[in-house]
Amino acid sequence: MTVHWCGTGLSAIPGLRRLLAERDDVAVWNRTEGKARDTVGDLTGDIRAFSMEVLAEALAAEDVVVSMLPADQHVPLAELCLEKGAHFVSSSYISPEMRALDGAAKEKGLRFVNEVGLDPGIDHLMAHWLMADYRASAAFSPDNVLSFISYCGGIPKEPNAFRYKFSWSPLGVLKALKSPSVSIRSHSELRVSRPWDALSRYDAPLDPPESFEVYPNRDSLPFMAEYGFEPGWRVKDFVRGTLRLNGWADAWKDVFAEVEALEGKPEADVRLREMADDFWDKHAYAEGEPDRVVLCVALQAEAEGVPVYHKTYVMDAWGDARGSAMARLVSDTVALAVEAVHAHEIQTGVTAAPSDEKLVLRWLDRVNTTAQHLMVVDHLTR
Repeated sequence: MTVHWCGTGLSAIPGLRRLLAERDDVAVWNRTEGKARDTVGDLTGDIRAFSMEVLAEALAAEDVVVSMLPADQHVPLAELCLEKGAHFVSSSYISPEMRALDGAAKEKGLRFVNEVGLDPGIDHLMAHWLMADYRASAAFSPDNVLSFISYCGGIPKEPNAFRYKFSWSPLGVLKALKSPSVSIRSHSELRVSRPWDALSRYDAPLDPPESFEVYPNRDSLPFMAEYGFEPGWRVKDFVRGTLRLNGWADAWKDVFAEVEALEGKPEADVRLREMADDFWDKHAYAEGEPDRVVLCVALQAEAEGVPVYHKTYVMDAWGDARGSAMARLVSDTVALAVEAVHAHEIQTGVTAAPSDEKLVLRWLDRVNTTAQHLMVVDHLTR
């Protein structure tokens, strides 16, 4: 078996370096071989120029393809894996096109694992842990009223006036500002066209406690079933969202106004690229400057208006001598998925981060060595 790791961008390096240090069956593919050699050439000489055609010639049955390439490459790579009888891993959300490959992958006994980065990825593990813990507790009852939140954000370790910094192209962040979201708030479905229309405050139980601005993103509702919420359960709140430093909305108000004004205009894409280039010049991380990642996933159950279960899984990580926090957390979880696929510990078909208790505990234990702060806060015993 060969692991074909495709893409050596900033978010790929720590996990790739760990695999290279521990295994001798990893082939590194990148569009620019020189860039790959700069980052991992001290660990391997097996660095290849990526193209779908050349990869197809090298790919064999039971190999594993890791895609750390742009999202539009994931499905073509997964389709190639189907053709060759190989497995597939990516950190990205499962698209409808990827989901459509589930039946064919199962028929061939292949594992197509996605959503195994930071968010999505580690957040899923925390949610699965909380749900298993709640179900095993004396507080569990299908009649309880449940509230679930999951907020994750990459933020500067040293806050700046813009209240944000960029590790890579800002274009993706700007485009995300145009994305609608669906969540549940106060027992009702909340649909929001723009993030700044649903901003709220979140007090994170860090040490010491810290407040942030948060907003829902994407469609949270499919994750209710993913996390084990059953039909008929009473759900007061369910939101997966983004976390930002306090003051972010005020610092970005002119950005919001321009993004909104550009909607539907033919020059929108060009202008967004211009804005992205300007932000990269002004607000990119400097070489060696530490970033920070905060992730909080919480589950609360109430019986007759009284909390009977309320725990938050909290993570705080920042860049250090090992590199950026974001890169460590994304790529190391991807590396864990590669190992689990090789060991046949993940079911066949198209899947997200595992809910299996053994894997959840093992992976979170690994996160504990990657992040500087990881703990479960029980709000009812504090």
